[in-house]
Amino acid sequence: MNQELAPEDALRLNVLLAGELLAVRIDEGARTLYGLTPKGEARIPLNPVGRPERYLQRVRELLGGHALGLPDGYPVHLRRWTRMGHAEPKKLEALLKLGEPEAVLAVAYAPTLTDELARRAWWAGQQMPTMEIARVMLGHPAVRAGTMGSVLSDYLVEHLPFEEDPIAAMQTVRAVLAAGLLDAAACEQLWAKAKRRPHYLLGFLESLPDALPAEAARPLPAGLPDTPAGRLLARCYGGAGQSYLKAAELALEKPPAHEAVYLLLDLLGGYFAAGRAASGLPVPPGEIAALEALAQLSQAAAEPILTRTTAVGPLMRRHLEPLFAPIIAHLRVLRNPS
Repeated sequence: MNQELAPEDALRLNVLLAGELLAVRIDEGARTLYGLTPKGEARIPLNPVGRPERYLQRVRELLGGHALGLPDGYPVHLRRWTRMGHAEPKKLEALLKLGEPEAVLAVAYAPTLTDELARRAWWAGQQMPTMEIARVMLGHPAVRAGTMGSVLSDYLVEHLPFEEDPIAAMQTVRAVLAAGLLDAAACEQLWAKAKRRPHYLLGFLESLPDALPAEAARPLPAGLPDTPAGRLLARCYGGAGQSYLKAAELALEKPPAHEAVYLLLDLLGGYFAAGRAASGLPVPPGEIAALEALAQLSQAAAEPILTRTTAVGPLMRRHLEPLFAPIIAHLRVLRNPS
């Protein structure tokens, strides 16, 4: 029993540690420790002796000694695991018993995260930047397929309007759509919001390129060959393809920051990759040129511009205009003639 802890705190903590403890969360402001057990949530008010911050550190050292079998508990070992991205599977359960925010992040990022560990981490991280934790955990296949998948997806959609950082918002939409857990109505609502927030569109371009709300399709040209380039043209001419072209143009008009630009150019280059062999398609030369040019895109196209500026928003977009204007023109060539 730790002699620097108040007797009543030491007693309650040791009783908690003697049982089946799944995770720990410490509310420093309220000076309260919460423990997650199979029977529910336990609450232990703390009564600091001396400086509160030092007292809480002693509490964490007690937790760390119990969970990790180390007298000094958390500091050096956990920071190494977190910074290096290494949290061994057998350590993940122990990390959630430390009452440390970094421990929760280490578990959330761990490649061996399970649905049950995600449940515990979600509980333990309630006072942390939970949007980040939800995004990261939703990226794990085991979590998406488990009970926590819909919990995290619903949380992210519900709190998306309050996300002020456009790049974080973009990553949230990407995570939610990649998980594929939204129903049709929720997808439609998110699509409608994306018309006003073009950075949301990148998630749709990435995860649902062929399932976008359809625009009017273009009739296929006669004699279209069944080749990769021919199938790409048919994809572009289809209703979802026409919607893709329009959404890509909107996204190009207002990218918020460097990350969005790089991602968008990579997505476009991947979508149009087969356009490298567009010559010979029975379409006007302008469309062949558009397919060939769009196929060449990647983030490398923007690097000469963006590596020389830290600007974001409108100023960044002015720098990018010489690159983006031709891209938008190529997209328009492939859209349904008005």
